[in-house]
Amino acid sequence: MTRAWTPGAPDADLSALAATPRLVVALDFDGTASPLVPDPMAARALPDVATQVARLAALPDTVVAYVSGRSMHDLRVITEHDDDSVIALAGSHGAQYWFPGEGEAAATGEATEDGAREELWAAARPIIERYEGAEFEPKTFGMGVHTRRADRDTEERVFAEIDALVAERFPHWRRRAGHRVLEFSSRTEGKDAAVAALRERFDATGILFAGDDVTDEDAMRVLQPGDLGVRVGPGDSAAILRVENPQQIGELLEALADERSSLRE
Repeated sequence: MTRAWTPGAPDADLSALAATPRLVVALDFDGTASPLVPDPMAARALPDVATQVARLAALPDTVVAYVSGRSMHDLRVITEHDDDSVIALAGSHGAQYWFPGEGEAAATGEATEDGAREELWAAARPIIERYEGAEFEPKTFGMGVHTRRADRDTEERVFAEIDALVAERFPHWRRRAGHRVLEFSSRTEGKDAAVAALRERFDATGILFAGDDVTDEDAMRVLQPGDLGVRVGPGDSAAILRVENPQQIGELLEALADERSSLRE
């Protein structure tokens, strides 16, 4: 059962994770490291989160990764990520990776269908453009529809039209619905795949995964004993801990960094 984390109070699960020999801290970005904002490309990590991410990434045997549904190009923009970064990235729900010291990894899995993505874009854009506040997001393996600037009635109608379009012409594409976003992908990977890839890549003995949305539950459900799931905000979750907002994620990461650094002094 998910329980509320209390800032400033000792927490046995967090302390156990801080002591794990090889730690991976994997964070969703939108709604977790960054508040949700009307313009998706304007999202940036809160300063306190960015500070603690840098602290953790500088510790021995500790890796920090952002795990997002964003395409790799967009994820690198919003995380302000350069080629010298020590932060790992998993984009497109685990279909794309960037590793420190190596760069973007070669794509694995089934290839995107030639021309299908552009066909979907051409059919979906005119629909989306008819709805005030709805925004089209091109993705490496598909597309997203954002409705953060739209009212709920508009959201319901544009999502219904896009659902009908995809059901008719791309019925096998993976559908994901999140906070004011609907997206479709020709790839089937989820954030569970990203957690598995990060565990193997960095030989992790413990993983902290934090996320705020339905798609993050794919990752929560594959966490193992010794890992720690953190849900940001309300909603049913397989996470152990819950924090209220991205501001509290910054506090939780600070507590983790304090404990882990003290153990290595």
